[in-house]
Amino acid sequence: MTPPVHHIVLTGATGQIAPLMVRHLPARHRVTLTSRTPSPGVDRPGVRHVTCDYDVCESLVAAFRDADALFVVTNDPMRPEHDRNVVRAAVRAGVGHIVKLSAAAVLDDGAHDLVTEWQRRNEERIRASGIPWTMVRPRSFMSHALGWAPDIRGRDSTYALHPHSRNACIAPEDVAEVSARLLGDSGHYFRSYQLTGPQALSAHEQSAVLAEVLGRPLVCRELSPEEARRRHSRRYSEEMADALLASADRQLAGAKSHTTDTVERITGRPATTFAQWALDHRDHFA
Repeated sequence: MTPPVHHIVLTGATGQIAPLMVRHLPARHRVTLTSRTPSPGVDRPGVRHVTCDYDVCESLVAAFRDADALFVVTNDPMRPEHDRNVVRAAVRAGVGHIVKLSAAAVLDDGAHDLVTEWQRRNEERIRASGIPWTMVRPRSFMSHALGWAPDIRGRDSTYALHPHSRNACIAPEDVAEVSARLLGDSGHYFRSYQLTGPQALSAHEQSAVLAEVLGRPLVCRELSPEEARRRHSRRYSEEMADALLASADRQLAGAKSHTTDTVERITGRPATTFAQWALDHRDHFA
């Protein structure tokens, strides 16, 4: 029988998933959100935020102390020492269970880009920690479409390197609910779960959905590799831009079109469609 979970720590409090998970955790739990920078906060009793120095293991040990379960989100492959310190701190703090947010690409033998290899190393480090673990491997988030919002508002356009290649992207809200259900549950120890949305869609098809939701025509325009690199380079390092271009090429080859029923098996409801997600987030594009 799974013991009751009393203290849950969620790393990555300023990202998408950890704050979304809070709404799915029973109110009786004590929840600690950690991040490198101050968090906007979560409005729920029993939730605290701790700003940690991920370069200093002792800072994390203090936040992780007495945690029955730890949800691990790390988001900077250029700073792998943060990932090492998270696992070291979990061991020293006596964490009972680690749920790791990884990526579906780790299962792709053809994926050797910076981000995928970094996630593989993170998984290996957690498996070697001696702490019971569960890996959550989602496909790309539907929320990546929010990057189109300025162009939709200003040009009635979306842009993609390979606009007709398909990705079985998933709603972040679904990833959050699944992850919350796994925390501290011994029935999920030493198991890995690949999460996808209910269908594989291309950028062109997503744009058509957004056009219907917004009630106006949108055009999905194809980017050249050089144009895509310039766009990525505005936000990311050269190494990250290379990784994103390699990921897009794998999508073109069909590596991201497979779907799973994991969301429904764990939550008891179907995975969110892109149309449902777009309707819920319509105001971001309007």
